[in-house]
Amino acid sequence: MLVCARCSPVLGRAGLSASHTSSHLANRRAYAAHSAGAPRFQVFNRNTKWLQKERAASRAEESRQADYLKDEVAVRVSERLLDINRHFPRVLDLGANSCNLARALTRENPDPDPSKPVSPPLATRISELIAADSSETMLYRDKDLPFNEKLKITRQVLQDEESVPYKPESFDLVMSSLSLHWINDLPGILAQINSVLKPDCPFIGAMLGGDTLFELRSSLQLAEQERRGGISPRVSPLADVRDVGGLLQKAGFKMLTVDVDDIIVDYPDTFALMKDLQAMAENNAVLGREMGPIGRDVLMANEAIYKALHGSEDGSIPATFRIIYMIGWKEGENQPKPLARGSGEVNLKDILQEKS
Repeated sequence: MLVCARCSPVLGRAGLSASHTSSHLANRRAYAAHSAGAPRFQVFNRNTKWLQKERAASRAEESRQADYLKDEVAVRVSERLLDINRHFPRVLDLGANSCNLARALTRENPDPDPSKPVSPPLATRISELIAADSSETMLYRDKDLPFNEKLKITRQVLQDEESVPYKPESFDLVMSSLSLHWINDLPGILAQINSVLKPDCPFIGAMLGGDTLFELRSSLQLAEQERRGGISPRVSPLADVRDVGGLLQKAGFKMLTVDVDDIIVDYPDTFALMKDLQAMAENNAVLGREMGPIGRDVLMANEAIYKALHGSEDGSIPATFRIIYMIGWKEGENQPKPLARGSGEVNLKDILQEKS
């Protein structure tokens, strides 16, 4: 996310609380396309984001230690499959990062069936997982870890996640965990996801949104206002949960589910928070961020303001990550459809009056 982390790294480790097959797609034809005439707004520098992911993944151990947020969200995304009683022959993980979803899917089933002697992991419901990401170093970072033996994973390096290079109706499920918030054309990528899904098949995703890191956002703005007399775009813009349902509907998805979850992580100080954001490859990639690194005086003022406004009694600081989860289904012939407006035979007003 989200903040320019070109500052001095310092101490700290976060504590989390809740509230093979490989191939490359170097020059593959892109089947999905943007709708004609649709404007494409450029907010993020995608090349900068690619460099940040490459650099973070090249420090493998540090990157793994900072994966607590992506791992936790991947678990929560994968658990949404528990409500879908299906087998998925071919699944796409778009913006796979270090294959956090694949790791989550191979975990012990979090909701075992008491009527069965063995309740296998969710990965047994998937024949093949296509893990796609633009950063080769990040994508292959954990290729030798044990979870790779529990699921057939095909890693594919994309030129950019903003263009989905697959044939229409080629996947039984598309998933995406903590990647879509860096996409410039969110309506366009959702339309492409809808295109590559087979009829009556789901898309399940999660992205950072809304008030994510509102504590850091407010303290940085106050610190820069105090020390510089103005505000620089240090924190990335994020989608609001109220808009996501409309975007899914516009992309052609049916039977929508959108919900929000706040994950609060405690850090010893703002320097530890910024260091971990950099190790997550979630530092700022907004276009026009050539304002340079944050000055030491601003950093020190930010530290004092953050602790004064949001600090805990034990000296730690909370950082809120707002996660927007979304589920949408591609339209299919046998899919349940709502009745036509005005076709109801019972007046809801009468029912409510009877109960009052």
